[in-house]
Amino acid sequence: MDIKAVVFDYGKVISFPPEDTVLEELAAIAGMSPQALDSLLWPHRAEYDRGTMTGKEYYRMLLAAGGVRRDEGDLEKMVDIDLRSWTHINPGTVKLMEDLKAIPALKLGILSNMPHEFLALARGFIPVFDLPDISIFSCEVGYIKPETAIYQRLLSALGCEPGALVFFDDMQINIDAARSLGIRAFLWKDPETARAELNRLKVPV
Repeated sequence: MDIKAVVFDYGKVISFPPEDTVLEELAAIAGMSPQALDSLLWPHRAEYDRGTMTGKEYYRMLLAAGGVRRDEGDLEKMVDIDLRSWTHINPGTVKLMEDLKAIPALKLGILSNMPHEFLALARGFIPVFDLPDISIFSCEVGYIKPETAIYQRLLSALGCEPGALVFFDDMQINIDAARSLGIRAFLWKDPETARAELNRLKVPV
């Protein structure tokens, strides 16, 4: 077997996507339409994931960009709703990770853009975070996908060549960045498709 490590993104790969009602809840607190709030969420997310700001600072900044101000209590509610929306785990992905963990000499990892607050929450009560041999989180290293440096940190931590690493992520931009370094990266569809792709690479899961 040429593959030495298999690494998963967290959001929308290990976890399910947030439910549609989450955006509606956040928009109601913000006093904005869901469409208006959605247009602000991701363009401002990078520094939150990098660990340079808190959740309240992130929401205060993006609401200000939309011409809205809310008090500390509302900001805290928005952060809590956001964080908890990412805690619903895909059991199929966990089973795949457990099967990979059982393969001798194969390293299992997580590589994810993630703010400090969610990481603290997840480590406290989401068991899947105990599975990987190596975990690289943007808030702890100061780099975010698709920046080259975060993939280099991953490869260094795993101690393997790019071609010996399989990586699953739900965003094409992150896949493209990984592939540019020679990593065998695949756009996430579902656990069954990932299992089939691993089988094609002679990883017996």
